[in-house]
Amino acid sequence: MLTTHRKQQILSLLKENGQVVAKHVSQLMGVSEDTIRRDLREMAQEGLLQRVHGGALPASPATADFARRESITSEGKLAIGRAAAKMIQPGQVVILDGGTTARQLARHIPHDLRATIVTHSPTVALELIEHPLAEVILIGGRLFKHSIVAVGAAAIESIEQIHADTFFMGVTGVHPKAGLTTGDYEEAAVKRALSRAAAETIVLASSEKLNAASPYVVVSLAGISGIITERATPAVLTMPYEKMNIQITRA
Repeated sequence: MLTTHRKQQILSLLKENGQVVAKHVSQLMGVSEDTIRRDLREMAQEGLLQRVHGGALPASPATADFARRESITSEGKLAIGRAAAKMIQPGQVVILDGGTTARQLARHIPHDLRATIVTHSPTVALELIEHPLAEVILIGGRLFKHSIVAVGAAAIESIEQIHADTFFMGVTGVHPKAGLTTGDYEEAAVKRALSRAAAETIVLASSEKLNAASPYVVVSLAGISGIITERATPAVLTMPYEKMNIQITRA
């Protein structure tokens, strides 16, 4: 079997099963495990999948920089942001992650809502300037320009002083086995600290992020209580999380 055909079949197996195991694929295709591992390495370098021990998972497509992601904000992200904003109750302390979906959340917070909003995203904070009753706490640190968020030791130290009601988290991958993942090591550490600082964590995940993975783990699925996704997301994508008793909200 030609390399191109093997890779196409690997992608088909990933789409069908949500993961591939190198040993099983080698047996299926009648080639050595070393050959399949080489294929997986090359495909990972091309951004086609995320390698894990023994095989691979689907790669998250949410890797573009902030400006590009902002320019293609979908109706689904608008709906997710709107649904999440409705969950914020008067008097609560909530944490908003960075990213384009969290920015939509901020834009849909009612102007008369009295609450405290904590964020490490300058772009999210700016959306709340015209909210007179909202207290905004902006976490500082080193600016991670890809996502326009603060990261690093200073950010984590500030986060550790906060006890919030809810953290609305954005990630690039949500997978039944890999958990919640993102593409930068330091950003993952900050998201993890934000999750620890809140009584509950709710994930904002458009459908292309479900059953996908990125290199760095944020938290396991046991660390969250809910996922908000688009109304049109296929049931097959959300079923694994519903089986884990994670509340799925369709926006």
